[in-house]
Amino acid sequence: MSTDADLIAGVRSGRVEAFGEIVDRHKDALVGYLCRLLGNRDRAEDVAQEAFLRLYQRSQRYEERGQLKAYLFRIATNLVRSEERRAFRWHRIRGFLAAAEGGPPPQERRLLESELRQELLDAIAELPLRYRAPLVLREIDGWQYRAISQALGCSEGTIKSRIHRGRNLLRKRLAPYWQGATT
Repeated sequence: MSTDADLIAGVRSGRVEAFGEIVDRHKDALVGYLCRLLGNRDRAEDVAQEAFLRLYQRSQRYEERGQLKAYLFRIATNLVRSEERRAFRWHRIRGFLAAAEGGPPPQERRLLESELRQELLDAIAELPLRYRAPLVLREIDGWQYRAISQALGCSEGTIKSRIHRGRNLLRKRLAPYWQGATT
């Protein structure tokens, strides 16, 4: 029986079947862990698949220390953390848009979540790129202003200004939605 070290060496040398053995060896434990973590088997399987994909993509960088299973579980845990951060950011960006007093009551809010998300995605997609890019990087991906300014080649002040303007454009675009008008 091959060790994880032997199998990862096989993956590095291009043996696809070695990766298949890694998946077969660890999938049940990983999906079980993610099921308990997420409370949803379908979502757990999706995250496990993404974790195995990341392991495959990063196999050349993996340093063998006899901890492949731990490394794989860390990848999966980080994927869940990232997903939760994105969900939190979506929640936070909705807070920028909702009226201070208004907005639907909590029960309705849960029912309208899918519709709201689509409205928000549509509104973001309609923003001019100069506002959309920094807004998405800041509010959804969680980047710091400095990193955004470096990535987009603008000063931090310009980035802050564009994010502010982008938020205002989103508020204006989504005002009819918040006031109950259909789009």
